Amino acid sequence: MLFHDCPACDTGRASRRQFLTGLGAVGAAAILPAPAVHAQGARTLIDTHNHFYPPSYLAIQKEWESKRNIPPSPAVYEWTPAKLIELMDKDGIRTAVTSLASIPGVWLDISPEAANKLAIVCQEFQAEMRKNYPGRFGIFAPLSMLNVDLTLKEIEYAFDTIKADGINLQTNYGDKWLGDPSYKPVLEELNRRKAVVYVHPVVANCCSRLAIPTFPAVIEVPHDTTRTVTSLLLTGSFTRYPDIKWIFSHAGGTIPMMAGRIAAFYDQNPRFKESAPEGAAAQLAKLYYDTANATSAPAMAALLKLVPASQVTYGTDYPYFPLDQNKNLQKLGLSAADIRAIENGNAVRLIPRLKAASDAPPSRGIRG
Repeated sequence: MLFHDCPACDTGRASRRQFLTGLGAVGAAAILPAPAVHAQGARTLIDTHNHFYPPSYLAIQKEWESKRNIPPSPAVYEWTPAKLIELMDKDGIRTAVTSLASIPGVWLDISPEAANKLAIVCQEFQAEMRKNYPGRFGIFAPLSMLNVDLTLKEIEYAFDTIKADGINLQTNYGDKWLGDPSYKPVLEELNRRKAVVYVHPVVANCCSRLAIPTFPAVIEVPHDTTRTVTSLLLTGSFTRYPDIKWIFSHAGGTIPMMAGRIAAFYDQNPRFKESAPEGAAAQLAKLYYDTANATSAPAMAALLKLVPASQVTYGTDYPYFPLDQNKNLQKLGLSAADIRAIENGNAVRLIPRLKAASDAPPSRGIRG
C-alpha cells in the first residue's frame, strides 16, 4: 500500500540514498542462495501472481514500513528463492512468474533516478532466479513509472537484456491510474512490443485512511483494480493499445460485479463508442484475470459470467496466501478442460516460452 505525504518519510531519505548509492555494486548473483536439490513431483500449475523480494529491496521496504508503523509480514521477510521452490514442489507448481507486490513497489518516496536503479536491480535479481532454477521462474519486470524517459529505458532493459516475459505495473502511482495521459508513451511502447502486462493493485493515497476498522488491503486493494481498469476503459486505452495483453489481479477486483453498472452509465454515450466500440462488457471480456485469493464460489461465478475460462490464469499471491488454491477450483463444477486452461494452458498461450519449460524435464536447480 502506498501512503504519501508522510512527515516521517524525510527522516529516512538520507539512509535510503546512502543504501541506493551502493546498490548497483551488489550483483544479483551475490545475494541469491545456492539452489538446493529437491524431490521430483507432479508439477503442472503455472502461477502468474507470485511475488519475489531481493534482500537489498527488503532492507528498503523494512525501513519504509517502519516509518509508517506498518507491521512486517514474517512470510515476506523469511522469503527466499530456495524456500519458494520447496513449496512449489510440494503444491505442484511448475513455474511461477514473479512480480513485486505493489506494497510499496519501487516507488518508496525516492527520486526517479533512485527508483529507476532499484527497478533494474529487481529485474536483474529475477533474471538470476530464472538462470539458477531453469524452467521454474518467469519474469514480470517492475517499472518505476516516475519519469517517462527512465521508464522507457527500463522497458528496453527488461525485454532486450534480461528477456522478461512481461511487465509488472501497479494500479496507480501517486493516485494517477494507468489511463492517465502522462503514461501514454509507456503504453505506446508496451503496445509496440505486444507486451504482456500484469497489474497488481495498491491502496490509493486518497482512500488509505478511510475510517473503516479493517486492514486497507481487505477492501481498497480490489477496489483499486477496478479504478485502474475503469480509467483505461474510459480513456480508450484498451482500444488504442490493442496489442497489450493485460492480466489483472484477484479476479479483476470488483470489475465482475461492476461491469453491468459501468455499461449502464456509458454504453449509450456517443463519445464512449470511440473508447469501446463494442461496449464496456465486450471490452472487459477481452482482458485476462488471475485467480489469486479469488477462488471462492461467488467470486469465480461472477468472473466466469464476465469472461470465458480462456481469459483466466492461475495465481496465488504468495507469500501473502498459500500456493495450493487450485484445490478450490476443483470444487466449482468446472469442466476438466476449463480447469486445465486456468491452471496452465492460458498462461502458456500468453507466454509461449512457458510451454518449453513445461515440456522439459523438471529442474532440480543448479549449484553455483
